[in-house]
Amino acid sequence: MAELHVLRVFTDDAGHYGNPLGVFLDGDEVPEEERQEVAAELGFSETVFVDDAASGAIQIFTPGTELGFAGHPTVGTAWLLAREGRPPATLRPPAGEVAVRHGGELTFVSAAAEWSPPWELERLHDAAEVEAVDEPPPGRPLPCYWAWRDEEAGVVRSRCFSVEDIGEDEATGSAAIVLAAELGRDLTIHQGRGSLLYASSLAPGWAEVGGRVTLDEVREHSSF
Repeated sequence: MAELHVLRVFTDDAGHYGNPLGVFLDGDEVPEEERQEVAAELGFSETVFVDDAASGAIQIFTPGTELGFAGHPTVGTAWLLAREGRPPATLRPPAGEVAVRHGGELTFVSAAAEWSPPWELERLHDAAEVEAVDEPPPGRPLPCYWAWRDEEAGVVRSRCFSVEDIGEDEATGSAAIVLAAELGRDLTIHQGRGSLLYASSLAPGWAEVGGRVTLDEVREHSSF
């Protein structure tokens, strides 16, 4: 039986909303060949298995596939390890080394935009048009719609969809990294029902994303 931490990542200032995340801090208690099945059973947009907290080695699974990198799982895992007294300087998902930093209530990770899933960013005319999106058209597995709420201040409204296995994603750190890297500026992103992400462009092709995290529960998981 393994212990599962259930977090919400990229909450608003009051700790509401955010994207649910499952984290097994003792990932070696879950056999590698069963991790995809466990992630599908849990049904979170992503589930993380920490293989070595000291080195930051992790695996990330959606209900349908393993990811080389994702934003809200790395932010959430970094926050949780720090909470447990093991703050990582770096996380190591399959894509590469993800630097971690903390700033007040916020936890940030930095990554190459090319590590993210192939989000199809589509700028719409305004935030109301983003709100009005019903569902993506056929043949677009990873569309992400965005518009400026306040271009001068860098405030964005966005909605992202992983059509094949998640549906609409409440908060998408990897898409925020892609957008910040593309625009080359600092962003405050309002996504989903009320989630809040902060992203900044770094070196060419690199960006960081961060936000607030809250712990909802810790429970035993024993389906393997």
